[in-house]
Amino acid sequence: MAKTKVAMLTAGGLAPCLSSAVGGLIERYSEIAPDAELVAYKSGYRGLLMDYKIEITPKMREQAHVLHRYGGSPIGNSRVKLTNVADCLKRGLIQEGQNPLQVAAERLAADGVTILHTIGGDDTNTTAADLAAYLGANGYNLTVVGLPKTVDNDVVPIRQSLGAWTAAEVGARFFDNVSNEQSAAPRTLVIHEVMGRHCGWLTAATARAYIQRIKHNDYVEGFMMNEELKTIDGLYLPETHFDMEAEAERLKELMDRTGFVTLFVSEGACMDEIIADREAAGEEIKRDAFGHVKLDTINVGNWFQKHFAKLLDAERSMVQKSGYYARSAPANHEDLRLIQGMVDLAVESGLNGISGVTGHDEDRGGQLRTIEFPRIKGGKAFDLNTPWFHEVMDHLGQKFRPAH
Repeated sequence: MAKTKVAMLTAGGLAPCLSSAVGGLIERYSEIAPDAELVAYKSGYRGLLMDYKIEITPKMREQAHVLHRYGGSPIGNSRVKLTNVADCLKRGLIQEGQNPLQVAAERLAADGVTILHTIGGDDTNTTAADLAAYLGANGYNLTVVGLPKTVDNDVVPIRQSLGAWTAAEVGARFFDNVSNEQSAAPRTLVIHEVMGRHCGWLTAATARAYIQRIKHNDYVEGFMMNEELKTIDGLYLPETHFDMEAEAERLKELMDRTGFVTLFVSEGACMDEIIADREAAGEEIKRDAFGHVKLDTINVGNWFQKHFAKLLDAERSMVQKSGYYARSAPANHEDLRLIQGMVDLAVESGLNGISGVTGHDEDRGGQLRTIEFPRIKGGKAFDLNTPWFHEVMDHLGQKFRPAH
C-alpha cells in the first residue's frame, strides 16, 4: 500500500483564513494520520511548477496551532492559471512546448503526493478541477480536495466561503476610525471602497457590521460627534442600479443639512459603465491571467468621488479602501469554527479518496459535503432578497433596483 503523502498550497488573493486552514490541516493530519508525510508548495501553483516546496517537520507540526493567530499565508500565494500556457511561458514558469498541467502532474507524481489540498477561491479551485481532470485522464492516482477561500463569498454553490465573515468585521472596524474624518473639514464626502468584483456581499456585510458596531455608541448632545456623522448614507453594489440624478438630489440634501456624506461602494459597482466609458475613449483595459479586469486600473472609488463630489458641492472628498487591511487579518471566531468543520471534512475526504471542494452546498439544503469539482464556479451574485440586506437599506433610507 502506497504511503500517504499530503501536499497543500494556497493561491489567489489573501483572505483571513489561509494561515488557519494550513495550520488546521497540519493539526488534523497529525491527529488522525500521524504517519502521513506533509509538504507545502510555496507560492501556490507557481511553487508546484517550479518545484519550490516546504517540508513540514515534526517541530512545525507541534507549532501548527500558532498559525491560527495570523493572517496572510504561511506558505505564500500567487495567481497562476495552469491552462493559460502563454501566461505561464511568459512568466518563465514553463519552457517552450511544455503543458503546465502536465508539468504540475509530473511534479506531484515525482514527489509521491497522494493527496493535494488547494486553498483558494473559484479560480484556485477551478484550476484544481482542471488538474484533477488531467490527472484522472492520464492515470495519475491522486485525490484533490479544495477549501473555499474568498472574501467576496461568491463561489457557487457554497453558502459561506472561508474568511468572508472576518473581512466584513475588520472592514467595519477600519471604517469606524475613518468615519471620524468627516469632522476634519466642512462639506466632506468620504467613500469607503470595499472589495467585491462581481459580488456585493462583502460590501453589504461590512455595512451591516459597521451599523451594528456603532448601534450602541454614546454621544454628547451639542457636539458634531453624533449619530449623523457616524452613519452611512449610501450603499452601492454590482447587483444594484441607481438613478444618478435622483441619488445626487437625495445626498445633496444631506450634505446641505449635515455638512457630510458617507458612501460604501463595492469595487465592482458600476463597472460596466466605467469600462464602457474608457473603451469608448480608446483606452485599453488591462486584464490578468484569468481574463479578469485589473481593478486597480479601473478605480471605482475614484469614479464615484469624481461624480458625486461635483454633484454634492463637496469641498473635500476622499476614498478609503479597507481591502488589504481586511483580507490580511487573522480569522475571527466565526471563521475559525467554519474553517475547522471544512478542514476536518477535507482531511476525511482526502484519506477516503473523494475529490472536490468542501463547503455547505446550497443545492443540498446547506449540507456540509465535498462538492463535485464540475459544480464549482465563481461570480455568484449577492442575493438582494437576503432579509438583512433589506434591513440595511431601510436603515439608510435608500432606494435601489437590481442592476440587470
